[in-house]
Amino acid sequence: MNALNKPDRDDPSEQDSAVLEDVVWRKFDRRVLPLCTAFYLISFFDTNNIGNALVAGMQTALKISDYQFTVALTLTFVPFIVMELPSNLILKRVGPDRMLPAMVTMWGIIAGMQGLVTSYTGLVLCRLVLGLTQGGLFPGLVLYLSSFYPRERLQIRITTFFAAASLTGAFSGLLAAAITHMDGIGGKPGWTWIFFVEGMFTFLFGIISFFVLPRSPETAGFLSSEERRYVVSKLKSSKAISEDERKDDFSWIEVLRAFKSPQVLLLSVITFFNGVSIIILSPYVFEPTIVAGLGYTGNKAQLMSVPPFVLAFLASVISAFVSDRYGCRGLTMIFFSLWCLIGFSMFYASTSQHVRYASLFFSVTGTYAIAPAGVTWIVNNSAPHIRRASSVAFASVTSTVGGILAIWLLGSLSPGPNYTTATIILMVMSIGIVVLASLNLFYLSHQNRAKAETRLSMVKGEEPEHLGDRSAWFVYTL
Repeated sequence: MNALNKPDRDDPSEQDSAVLEDVVWRKFDRRVLPLCTAFYLISFFDTNNIGNALVAGMQTALKISDYQFTVALTLTFVPFIVMELPSNLILKRVGPDRMLPAMVTMWGIIAGMQGLVTSYTGLVLCRLVLGLTQGGLFPGLVLYLSSFYPRERLQIRITTFFAAASLTGAFSGLLAAAITHMDGIGGKPGWTWIFFVEGMFTFLFGIISFFVLPRSPETAGFLSSEERRYVVSKLKSSKAISEDERKDDFSWIEVLRAFKSPQVLLLSVITFFNGVSIIILSPYVFEPTIVAGLGYTGNKAQLMSVPPFVLAFLASVISAFVSDRYGCRGLTMIFFSLWCLIGFSMFYASTSQHVRYASLFFSVTGTYAIAPAGVTWIVNNSAPHIRRASSVAFASVTSTVGGILAIWLLGSLSPGPNYTTATIILMVMSIGIVVLASLNLFYLSHQNRAKAETRLSMVKGEEPEHLGDRSAWFVYTL
């Protein structure tokens, strides 16, 4: 019998376990998940408010062209890519309770400083440093949450912070519109106050989070000693964390193994495809064109952008519950990829603005439901810690590269209002996600069958060490 399953005097009874099971995850949902959601939400505002500032007069004030604006956006993502892997590799050693709040605090300062720039060069420098400080956030949050929740409870948590931020992003224009009423205060134009106000809030929130973000389940002060033992036992039994912490020590071999894992490679291509869609379907690209075609302007146009994101939020949450309950990450991705295909096909085939608006309910919903399912699938099937950290970072990098492609795809490569080339590419990518997710399902199912046969022919102690997710006793999530 595995030592983890041997009863001892510290193990809770079956009845106590049922009570703990009901209590501990709710405590994390109240103390940990809201902070992660807030981090991602704030990053969403601080990355995208440049679009609101542009409309509010920044482009005229700084005398920048559309091409220069596109370059500035692109340069924001370059440091993202540079930072995603190294930040994830050192997250555990530095401590997420220090590193994540430090990121938020630093980018809050930089985000606010954008209101002080007086030239295009100054703007570019701010965007480079902003990307540098924000780059490790998303993979860091995913890795952080994976150390608090069992594999079968993770997707709904990742979906919560991802979908909530996306939903709120639909209202960011309204917030910016309210802030620009500060035009003239302190002798500053309204667009500068968008950066000042949102940057100051980010900075203050980052400072506060230093004192409230727990480092790990083992050190969470809001858990009793019994609850901490139960959580750690549950995380180890579900393979969310290693049974032996020494296996989590840094190793370049584990980094290399992550990049060589077939499931990581397949899903990283998927995140690249979906990364293109996420940027294109943000509240600043397709939707303004479609809503303008319907004759809506101003705040009413902003409100018209909300319904597709509301549906996306609801669909993401419901599908995450189902996916966690039945362990069907792959089928979730395939289903919503087909939704994307329907939406993009409607946009491509029709010139009716009403049909194109209706297409957003398919494409936005599909895109934003695929993302958390994909990253959860990677986390679930990567072990030990360094291999998991590398896998998540690699997938985040490919998603960011997809975002860079999207920025240029919507410029001279595929001009509006029809975005013909972009739409065709998105249709092809939707089909690609279906194919790659199906291949990954086939591969993981085959591996699980092979592992089951291995478990019948040997005992766990006979297996070589450092296999991680390749161990016969590590069952892949499908």
